Amino acid sequence: MSETSTVLLNEQEVMIRDAARKVAQEVVAVTAAERDRTGAWPRGELAAVGELGFLGMHIPEEFGGSAATFPEYCLAIEAFAAADAGFATILHVHNGLAGCVAHAGTEAQKRKYLPDMASGKTIVAGLLTEPQAGSDTAAFRTTARREGEHYVLNGSKQFISNGNEAGVGLAIAAVTETPEGRKGPSLFIVDPRAPGYNVTRIEEKLGQRSAHVAAIQLEDHRVPLENIIGEEGAGYKRVMSMLSEGRIGIAAVACGVARAALEAAVQYAKEREAYGKPIINLQGVAFDLADMAMQVDVAYQYMLHAARLQAAGVQCAKEASIAKLYASEMAEKVCSGAIQIHGGYGYLTDFPVERYYRDARVTKIYEGTSHIQKVIISRSLAGR
Repeated sequence: MSETSTVLLNEQEVMIRDAARKVAQEVVAVTAAERDRTGAWPRGELAAVGELGFLGMHIPEEFGGSAATFPEYCLAIEAFAAADAGFATILHVHNGLAGCVAHAGTEAQKRKYLPDMASGKTIVAGLLTEPQAGSDTAAFRTTARREGEHYVLNGSKQFISNGNEAGVGLAIAAVTETPEGRKGPSLFIVDPRAPGYNVTRIEEKLGQRSAHVAAIQLEDHRVPLENIIGEEGAGYKRVMSMLSEGRIGIAAVACGVARAALEAAVQYAKEREAYGKPIINLQGVAFDLADMAMQVDVAYQYMLHAARLQAAGVQCAKEASIAKLYASEMAEKVCSGAIQIHGGYGYLTDFPVERYYRDARVTKIYEGTSHIQKVIISRSLAGR
């Protein structure tokens, strides 16, 4: 938020927010434009934030994590997104899936995987989306056949964040085949270094270019029986339980990149002169900035409201969808407005607002498109 905004945070939340903003600006922001140009993976930057505990925010302290509350986590994600939305997406995917292992994994799984996840030695990817199945999770075709002491996985996964950079701890949803017949999706921890995990493509994207997205082909990929998370057939329920947190996290990403765009637009409007005075003194520009500030503030406040509901254990699928829908739609508008205020310079890569605009666009797509969020909200109104 802008420095004039009033947001009620407790002392711990302020400390985490300020620590995240400091490292985000000093470590992540300074390399963001170059990584956007080259698509380089932020290895050094991840190591730096890992040392401060931002890669283990959902992991208990006994396993090396920082055990942050969910609102604290969202404040950190927003801070990193203001520096680089792609970097924030990497953090969000990693923390969310590490949190799944921390919450639903066995004690053996936690001891084996969580310390490396918390330190950043292992980056996590979630193999969920398939070429023909994104929001329609019931249409998964990836199969897991039980064979002796292993499951054998086969199938294609698409749009896999961190998929080509993932370490040992990798969560995947698949369909289990048993002697009694096919069950629902199950969730596994897989090893990307083992045979049968094939990165077939690293996608070229409009924005968030250093947040790698890969296509993965699983070909007779063998997973030890002890690597299943929860019971066979319970993966769909586990994935659904993660969605509210995921969507509120994307709202935080959208709020962060929109805040950065607003601050850049305000700064430019103070420095750029027309007709003998800074353009921020022109009513048209001032009113556009006022609209942008209003939208950023409202999205931020509602994102934190949804985060506090989630932390309190309240069923908040509707609120999570509202937070994600409003913040993502807002971010695209605000980033577009920032380009407009910059005029011709906003269209050039010399200024960061064109990157903010490209980075913000995907927030309306991943973790459920805007239409999916409207479906969820409307169903809640109908009592379904």
